[in-house]
Amino acid sequence: MAGWLTRRDLGRLVSLTGAATTVATRARAAVRTWQTTGHSLPGLGGFDIAVMAFMQERGIPCGSLAVAREGRLLLARGYTWSAGTVPATSPTSLFRTASVTKPITAAAVLHLTQNGRISLSDRVAPVLGLDTGADPRLGDVTVLHLLQHLGGWDRSVSTDPMFDDAAIATALGRRLPVGHGDIIRFMGRRGLDHAPGTAFAYSNYGYLLLGLLVQKVAGVPYERYVRENVLAPAGVVRMRLGRTLVRSPGEVPYFSQYRGATVMDPSGAQAPAPYGTFNQENNAFNCGWLASAVDLVRFVRVYDGTTPVLSRGSAALAFAPPSLGRGPRGRYYGCGWHVRPGSAFHPGSLPGTHTLLVRRTDGVVWAVMFDQRDDPSGERYRDIDSALRETADDVETWPAGDLDAVQHRPLATG
Repeated sequence: MAGWLTRRDLGRLVSLTGAATTVATRARAAVRTWQTTGHSLPGLGGFDIAVMAFMQERGIPCGSLAVAREGRLLLARGYTWSAGTVPATSPTSLFRTASVTKPITAAAVLHLTQNGRISLSDRVAPVLGLDTGADPRLGDVTVLHLLQHLGGWDRSVSTDPMFDDAAIATALGRRLPVGHGDIIRFMGRRGLDHAPGTAFAYSNYGYLLLGLLVQKVAGVPYERYVRENVLAPAGVVRMRLGRTLVRSPGEVPYFSQYRGATVMDPSGAQAPAPYGTFNQENNAFNCGWLASAVDLVRFVRVYDGTTPVLSRGSAALAFAPPSLGRGPRGRYYGCGWHVRPGSAFHPGSLPGTHTLLVRRTDGVVWAVMFDQRDDPSGERYRDIDSALRETADDVETWPAGDLDAVQHRPLATG
């Protein structure tokens, strides 16, 4: 084993194979044990150790990781750290993707532009019939502005309407739950925080409008268009939109230390944070897809320009800098992707969910998914990014095989 583990890996292994950690003991009274499923090609054991150490430090019950290189699936794992209270996680287990949905919605929009159905310079308000009376600047918002979070809505100035259901219901004199039409009416009254194209401000609402745009232009429901025109050509068949209160077959349970008032009815009842404190159906286009980690690394291939979904030219648009240029350390947001030197990536975070999808310029891709984003340890969940980058950098020779080409073919369609 030591022949392919680094010194840092061995240190992590000591932690994993020793007695239950202080954090795990503090988080759960019952003794947890590990279950791992799936397969990995030789030389990639450091990834298992990185993910298991991360989960154990934070008491995360379910996790999954897939790693690919140049289109070949090299690792597909499910990890369960529990006292037997949750089903074993498999490489094909479905997780909420949270904001990793945004590269999926962006691919659908770029597919429509590639086929001449809409232009990136088209103004959104006329297509969707948005009321610009309260703020005429809304009429200047383009498709490209929405893709690059330059539409003018700023959740640091005012709240994120995709997670402010009670305030929207109150403002409109409606009973919960609210729907897409209510959110759009509310935002039309509020107006923009910046002139379109002048400031980057991450906007879930902008991606709601993009999803509605896909439906309007394509003439079919968003989910159907994405599944038929983006996912199926990439060999992904099990992804679907998630629901707030109902788990799909194969979907993991979600955990949080928090509770809050439900937004799914007007009762004001307290609900577990992952199951009712936000409306998953309203967030379908910005945070809504369910996927396995294998699904996501397979989906990323549409951005290689080697599938029928996006040409190389269309895919390149996703990683081009916006008109504002690059930010600190050369970082910026393209079309559905954060871009930094050496890679494009997108994290996702919801109550009960933490995800990350990374596409490196050296051809290495990984997706990691967890069913928890908070715990009493106070450890940062975003640290999985650096942990996996360091692990990938430590791989001296990537294996030449492909899990899809041997006996593990079902992993390819998970």
